[in-house]
Amino acid sequence: MSKSFPLLFILLWSSAFITTLPIVQNSDPFSALAFRFFLVAICFFIYSIYKKTKISVNSKDLVNSLGTGILFHGLYLGGVFYSIFIGFPTSLTALIVTMQPILTNLLAGYFLKEKVSLNQWLGVLLGFTGAVMVLGFDIGKSLPIEGVISSLVALIAITTSTIWQKKISNNIPLSVNNMYQAVGAVLFHLLIIIFIFKDPFINLNSDFLLAMSHQVFLVSLGAFSILMFLIKNNSASKTVSLFFLIPVVTALMAWIFLGEELMKIDIAGFIIASTGVFISTRK
Repeated sequence: MSKSFPLLFILLWSSAFITTLPIVQNSDPFSALAFRFFLVAICFFIYSIYKKTKISVNSKDLVNSLGTGILFHGLYLGGVFYSIFIGFPTSLTALIVTMQPILTNLLAGYFLKEKVSLNQWLGVLLGFTGAVMVLGFDIGKSLPIEGVISSLVALIAITTSTIWQKKISNNIPLSVNNMYQAVGAVLFHLLIIIFIFKDPFINLNSDFLLAMSHQVFLVSLGAFSILMFLIKNNSASKTVSLFFLIPVVTALMAWIFLGEELMKIDIAGFIIASTGVFISTRK
């Protein structure tokens, strides 16, 4: 089963971009994310109780889980959601975040003492090239500076959180770790709403509830749990190389489900990115 995790992760994580737009069309980004991770925390709490898993942790593990949750679900997703909310192109947001493997490979050697091979660097170069080919020609002419800044914040946050999660590698159960990460996200987004963001709102219509259900159950409970498993059991640099396929698969999903145009250069980019991921992650 674990051998299929990378493919399953790519499909589930990519699908999140398809359902982000209907969410931010019916809610501000921070209220939506607070709502989402409140439900996620409850789900992981119920699961832990059902499995009779000990949910009490020491202060160090608690701080680590809350901190990585704020980075993963707070700053990363907050940056992505806010970019799309203010009209920044989804494709460009995904492209900026896709630079994560490059930053992680640069930092993994120093912080995690991981050796990044020449093959991995070649895979990173091919992966990024393919992602640019798929998304780079769909960028609009009007780009709000806030979108660029929030996307860069998201990039730095997910890179930092990946290295932090790999470095601490705590031994608390996955469901408990995910529960406290979700709690950290809820607290973060509530603070943003209270002190920074004005006029929070949520329209609980069918589009919002359907998209939110997808992101809670398939993305937060599914894809993110797989990501935590992959980070714990693989090197950080190899795990994040999978992210190069996210914008590519997202473009394919947008073509299938949303009717967006898919050009020949997009297909070529998909092949190049796939080759890069294979080179970076193969044993």
